[in-house]
Amino acid sequence: MKAILPLFTIAYATVALLFAVAALAVMGFAVMGLWDAIGPREGQALAVRAANVIESIGLLAVSLVGLEMAQTVVEEEVVRRVHVSAPTRVRRYLSRFLVVVVIALAIESLVAVVQALHERPETLPQAASVSVGAATLLAAWGVFVRLNRTVEELEPEGIEEAKREDHKVQ
Repeated sequence: MKAILPLFTIAYATVALLFAVAALAVMGFAVMGLWDAIGPREGQALAVRAANVIESIGLLAVSLVGLEMAQTVVEEEVVRRVHVSAPTRVRRYLSRFLVVVVIALAIESLVAVVQALHERPETLPQAASVSVGAATLLAAWGVFVRLNRTVEELEPEGIEEAKREDHKVQ
């Protein structure tokens, strides 16, 4: 089994690299959309330009999720080489991921609502459902953290071990 573990480290590093590459590609699309919105061109309506800026914000939010996932995978699986099993590690790992996902969903829902209001009002319920989903995910995450804290009190050595591992990524 120990001979296979380095292969997992390589696989995790590869996935992290792909997350980062995808995030940079999406970031490039966001920059192109933003340039299209603010670039010196005639004949483009202000509402279209504003929609392009808002779409760029959404793409940047998605890019942020990709970069955060890359960083989390590198720090947790490559640098620390920990296996997510203890309650403290699970909470920290999921919290890092969910913070970014909730923020990205909230930004995407704002983008979708603005676009629905200006372009297709009939899609407003779908845009609002993304907001409800983000709020539900945030509430569920809060419940998870609350319940997980009680488990951590039963295992205080897990918190101390996780704190000792933090020096590897600082």
